[in-house]
Amino acid sequence: MRFVSVRGAGRPRLRRAAILAATLVLGSGLAVAAATQASAATGCSVNYQVTNSWPGGFGASFSITNLGDPISSWTLKWTWPSGQSVQQGWNGTFSQSGTTETVTSLSYNGSIATGATASGMGFNGSWTGSNTNPTSFTLNGVTCNGSVGSSPSPSRTSASPQPSRTSASPQPSRTTTSPSPTTGPCTTNCPAHVDNPYVGAKGYVNPEWSAEANSEPGGSRVSNSSTAVWLDRIAAIAGADGAMGLRAHLDAALAQQTGNQPVVIEFVVYDLPDRDCAALASNGELTVANDGINKYKTQFIDPIAAIMKDPKYASLRIVNVVEDDSLPNLVTNLSIATCAEANSSGAYVQGIQYALNQLHANNIYNYLDIGHHAWLGWDSNFAPAATLMTSVVRGTTNGFASVDGFIDNTANYGALQEPYFNINTSVNGTSVRQSTWVDWNFYVDELGYSQAFRNQLISDGFPSSLGMLIDTSRDGWGGSARPTAASTSTDVNTFVNNSRIDRRIHAGNWCNQSGAGLGERPKAAPGPAGIDAYVWIKPPGESDGASSQIPNDEGKGFDRMCDPTYGGNVLNQNNPTGALANAPLSGHWFSAQFQQLMANAYPPLS
Repeated sequence: MRFVSVRGAGRPRLRRAAILAATLVLGSGLAVAAATQASAATGCSVNYQVTNSWPGGFGASFSITNLGDPISSWTLKWTWPSGQSVQQGWNGTFSQSGTTETVTSLSYNGSIATGATASGMGFNGSWTGSNTNPTSFTLNGVTCNGSVGSSPSPSRTSASPQPSRTSASPQPSRTTTSPSPTTGPCTTNCPAHVDNPYVGAKGYVNPEWSAEANSEPGGSRVSNSSTAVWLDRIAAIAGADGAMGLRAHLDAALAQQTGNQPVVIEFVVYDLPDRDCAALASNGELTVANDGINKYKTQFIDPIAAIMKDPKYASLRIVNVVEDDSLPNLVTNLSIATCAEANSSGAYVQGIQYALNQLHANNIYNYLDIGHHAWLGWDSNFAPAATLMTSVVRGTTNGFASVDGFIDNTANYGALQEPYFNINTSVNGTSVRQSTWVDWNFYVDELGYSQAFRNQLISDGFPSSLGMLIDTSRDGWGGSARPTAASTSTDVNTFVNNSRIDRRIHAGNWCNQSGAGLGERPKAAPGPAGIDAYVWIKPPGESDGASSQIPNDEGKGFDRMCDPTYGGNVLNQNNPTGALANAPLSGHWFSAQFQQLMANAYPPLS
C-alpha cells in the first residue's frame, strides 16, 4: 500500500497556482464587454464572482468569454481596490505586484475560440477591513469594462479560515464542485443517520476474506472478524477476476442480518486519478492525463452511489473509507511529480468532494483518512492537514454533514498505544522527542494522534459529534519481542528503542512489516473519547505490495520499500525497509504475512 512522509521530507511547498479541473459552473457576477487579445481581438466578457466569505478571507471564481478573434493564450489583470491578496489559485498561474493581480493561462486552457468561454479559474484570498470587488480588468493588455456582481457579507459564524499559502490545495465553493447528490435510498420510514454507525450493529464478515483465513492453519480463530471490502478499480464494482462485486457484498450483508440488528459493512473507495502518488505499489488505473477525473466520476463513483442507494439496502449501515492516502499526500509530498500533478489538476480534491456528495445518504457513513502519527504528527504537517481537510469537506454540497469522521492507521502499522512512555516522558533530563525514533514528533502512538486530530478538526469547525476510526489490523506488535516494562537505560535512544512496542526498524516503513501482529479486534465504541470503533480496514493477510517486480494488469508498480534487500531512502532516513520477502501484489493473499500476524497478535489469540 502506500504511505509515508517523515519529518523534514516532503513538507508542503508554497503554491499559488493550480488545482481543480475546469468544471466550475459560475453564477452571475461581473459582465464586462470590451476589447481583448494581443492579436486583433475586439471584445471580451469577464464574469467575476465572490463565491464564499469568512472573517479575513474569501473565495472567488471567474470566467472569460472571447468576443473577438480566437486567442491561443491569455493574461488577465486587475487592481485590488482594498488591498486584497490571493492565497491560492487554480486553473491559472497567479502573481501579484503591489495591488495588481496577474493571472496567466495554463497549457490546457489558453485557447479560447470566438464566442467560447474559458471557465473554472478561481482562488482563495485574504482581506482586511473590506472586500471590495475589482472594477476593471485587462485581457492581454486591453481593458474590459463592465459592472461587478455583489459580494456576500462575511459570515462571522464561520468556524474555520481557508488554507494558508503553505496548505496543499485550495478548494472550490460549495456550489461549484459537482452536481447535487443523487436521491437517497428511501423517502419514507428512512433509517436514522445515527451518531456512531458501529453501535448496536453487527460487523459484516466478508465471505471471501473469511475463506482465505479459514484456509490457513489456525485461521479459524479470526475468520469471523469483520473486514473491509476494497473497491480499488472500476472492475471491482461488478466483480473482477471472479471476485464478488459491490452488489454481491451488499446482498451477503443483508443475508447476515438477523432480527432488527443492522449489519455495518465497510468499503474502501479507492480509485482516484494518479492514486497513491507517493508510492508505486498501489498505483491505480486512472491518470489525470487520460481524462481520469471524468472517468472517476462517471465510471467509478456514480455506479457505486447508484448501487449503495438502492432502497433494497436501506436497512444496512454502509461505511465508506474514502480515498485513503490522498489528502495527506497533498500536504507533504508535492515534491513528487505525480503528487504535484494530482494537486495542480485538482484531481484529489475535486474527486473526493464529488464522492462525498454522491455518497451522502441516511444509511451511508463516510470517513476520510488522516494518515498516521508518523506521517502528519509534526507541527509542520499537523495543522496544515487539518486545515486542508476542513476546507475540502466545507466545499461539499452538504458541508460537514457529508462526513461522519476520519480514520487513522490504515496506511501504516503505528501502535495503538505505547504503554511504557509518552510524548512527555524524559530520560535523564532529555525528552523522548529528541530520540531518533520519535524524531521531534508530537505523538508516539495512534490513539493520542487520532484524539488530537479530532480535537483540531472540531476547533476548525467540525461538530463535536465527529468520530474517529483506528485501523488495528496490523498494529498488535505481540510475540517474544514485545517489551514487558519500560527500559531502565539513561540514554534516551536506548530507552525508547527498548521500551517501544512498535518493533519496526523505522516509523516510516510501511510495506509488509516483519514482526507485525494483529491488533485489537474490531470493536464498536471501544472506550477512548471520540473513537467510534477499532476496525480492520486493511484485511490481514492481504499484501501491501510486491517484494519484486510482478507484471500485472491492475496498474500496480514495484515499490522498493517492499523489497527486503533495499537500504531505504530519505523518507525512512536510509534504513532497511523491514519488509517480508516473497510478497505478492498489493491486495493479493500473502500466507506468510497472515501467519506472522496471528503469531504476533496482541491481545494474543487463544
